[in-house]
Amino acid sequence: MQSVETPFTRNSLHLALRRYSSAVSDMEQTVLLPSMLLDVPSAEVWDHEAEEETCRDLHDNYLTLKAIRNAVECGLVSLDDHKAQTNTALNKSLEPLLDTDPEALFHFHLTGLFSVMSELTKKTQSLRDKYMDLIGVAN
Repeated sequence: MQSVETPFTRNSLHLALRRYSSAVSDMEQTVLLPSMLLDVPSAEVWDHEAEEETCRDLHDNYLTLKAIRNAVECGLVSLDDHKAQTNTALNKSLEPLLDTDPEALFHFHLTGLFSVMSELTKKTQSLRDKYMDLIGVAN
């Protein structure tokens, strides 16, 4: 039996994950000195609670984007305590959704995943562009 490889539509989850992984790989190949990103403020605020504790710099964003890519490619890894508590609170608030139609729940989560992956891909490309500006290379 032959394996028929279907072409991915531009809205497929697999393609969205590959785009993100490719953007992170491109960022890694461009950012040769991640330490240059230390103390360079990030324009994006990802977690409003974390913003109060500490100001994120581009180096933190760089590490986060790489960690997410690793989780996408290799599976989930344990979160630190703060993120685990936030994740637990989120799961409790979503419990009523578990009683809904499984197909509707799947589409809800899939839509959210597409949105998150698209946003992460944009942030990865933005970080790469900011690094290029820092080292004085035109994009």
